[in-house]
Amino acid sequence: TQNDFMVICNVAKILELVVPLMEHPSETFLATIEEDLMKLIIKYGMTVVQHCVSCLGAVVNKVTQNYKFVWACFNRYYGALSKLKSQHQEDPNSTILTANKPALLRSLFTVGALCRHFDFDQEDFKGNSKVNIKDKVLELLMYFTKHSDEEVQTKAIIGLGFAFIQHPSLMFEQEVKTLYNSILSDKNCSVNLKIQVLKNLQTYLQEEDTRMQQADRDWKKVAKQEDLKEMGDISSGMSSSIMQLYLKQVLEAFFHTQSSVRHFALNVIALTLNQGLIHPVQCVPYLIAMGTDPEPSMRNKADQQLVEIDKKYAGFIHMKAVAGMKMSYQVQQAINTCPQDPVRGFRHDESSNALCSHLYSMIRGNRQHRRAFLISLLNLFDDTAKTEVNMLLYIADNLACFPYQTQEEPLFIMHHIDITLSVSGSNLLQSFKESMVKDKKKERKPSSDEETESDSNSGSESKSEEEASKPRRLRKRVDSDSDSDEENDINSVMKCLPENSAPLIEFANVSQGILLLLMLKQHLKNLCGFSDSKIQKYSPSESAKVYDKAINRKTGVHFHPKQTLDFLRSDMANSKITEEVKRSIVKQYLDFKLLMEHLDPDEEEEDGEVSASTNARNKAITSLLGGGSPKNNAAETEDDESDGEDRGGGTSGVRRR
Repeated sequence: TQNDFMVICNVAKILELVVPLMEHPSETFLATIEEDLMKLIIKYGMTVVQHCVSCLGAVVNKVTQNYKFVWACFNRYYGALSKLKSQHQEDPNSTILTANKPALLRSLFTVGALCRHFDFDQEDFKGNSKVNIKDKVLELLMYFTKHSDEEVQTKAIIGLGFAFIQHPSLMFEQEVKTLYNSILSDKNCSVNLKIQVLKNLQTYLQEEDTRMQQADRDWKKVAKQEDLKEMGDISSGMSSSIMQLYLKQVLEAFFHTQSSVRHFALNVIALTLNQGLIHPVQCVPYLIAMGTDPEPSMRNKADQQLVEIDKKYAGFIHMKAVAGMKMSYQVQQAINTCPQDPVRGFRHDESSNALCSHLYSMIRGNRQHRRAFLISLLNLFDDTAKTEVNMLLYIADNLACFPYQTQEEPLFIMHHIDITLSVSGSNLLQSFKESMVKDKKKERKPSSDEETESDSNSGSESKSEEEASKPRRLRKRVDSDSDSDEENDINSVMKCLPENSAPLIEFANVSQGILLLLMLKQHLKNLCGFSDSKIQKYSPSESAKVYDKAINRKTGVHFHPKQTLDFLRSDMANSKITEEVKRSIVKQYLDFKLLMEHLDPDEEEEDGEVSASTNARNKAITSLLGGGSPKNNAAETEDDESDGEDRGGGTSGVRRR
């Protein structure tokens, strides 16, 4: 039974530790142990074989020196492998091979296990023979890694892993590098093979760690007599070189869909960092990404590594924070089981915490680092950054759910959202206008109908220019009529649209970034209960103490950017443009235009004017974000509530719509 096997393994472990410490054990006792271990190696499965070979290694290497006994066992399995290789080369489809598969699997595993604990290139084993045993074993095991049967491949890779513990230099061989790197980097490669390669690296590093600890203990015993200069450890230099070879591929395994692959990749990186084999800065973005893993054990392990790095190297986390956020999006993409659902940036549980909340909490303490990080994230929403829409949604989710503590943090974000909106919004409107004008020129034909149409278009354009140049006081008066004119505006812009729908798609795509920023600002405003005046009065150059007050978070406020979610779910960027979609994009354009005209309330001087501007701005935001009445937005602000009476006429049109 399984329990019996556990007893055998533990007894073997006890003997492995105790026998080398015994004083003058009897030869009969030692011979019996050797024979019994050999019987178990020949008869039982992998776990028992592993423990018994390890015990045999301790008994033979440290006590009996009965090398011939082990050499005979090794030759038995090595000879069987050589024979099976020859048969496979002659006829890969031979039925003999199928019948001998169990023997093949056992031989691959046992040869590797023996090579782990015994150096068969020593004279004690092979005598005067000039044959290089480790190279022969490598050649034999490498042959079976190319076998068509995955189980055979796996056992051959396990055997290689064992051999590399005794002879790490074999990992520098070109064919081994090619094998390991191709398995780790090939997306279509078997998960079992990936895991086995990562396990091999993990076991090697664990053995190396144990060996170094033992060497350290031995050193302390003789340190008084030795010259300190002799303490240099050659093998730690080798393990560092080995990890440099495979580091990139191991880190890339973080983006695998299977959690078991990510688990072993993280173990390898943690061991590598703990032993100081590589410079930690190259791992920081990957560890940030792994900090968003759905499994708490992996999250905590990655976060712990980041904390350790931050203690030793202040500033490394901040330096790689944005790269880490981008990589965390890739991890979330990989583990997203439903591709048609957009990747979100918060946990789908009661907490609704940002996936990168640990990263933010590490950076938050340093004001300069925090601000630089937040600005870098907001810059991704800039129209020139060309960031994909789903990544913007992911970052907006994180910004909406970060664990802010003081008022300064969300106010700083909202301040910079306004700056980004004014620049990106203007660019967006300009590029849309240019696409219309250019295409009108191209499409102009000498037909009278076309000419009449273009005249009416230019007329409507000059009207809108006239409208824009009017003082805002006058615009306030015509606010109530704007809804009845809206249909005419949509129709006039629709007539100007080019036949090529690319500019429309481009506008819809780029506008998502601006929509998300608007939604984010609105969310933070509602979450923290800020008034419009408080947001407008905020200045980043003000003393930190002014905004050091703790935030009073409102409960039940969720970030739900419906328009962007609909845009991603409908895959609008790649779908065919219908007349209805065109109209909705044109309406969005007109709402943007209205918003941009009323974006900066600081321009207003008279008290009455602020109300009109705020009303127009709120109306545009409500329309853009797909809300109902602008009252929903206005109710959050102290300023707007006091102006409710002044704008009765202005909102009636919105209600009617």
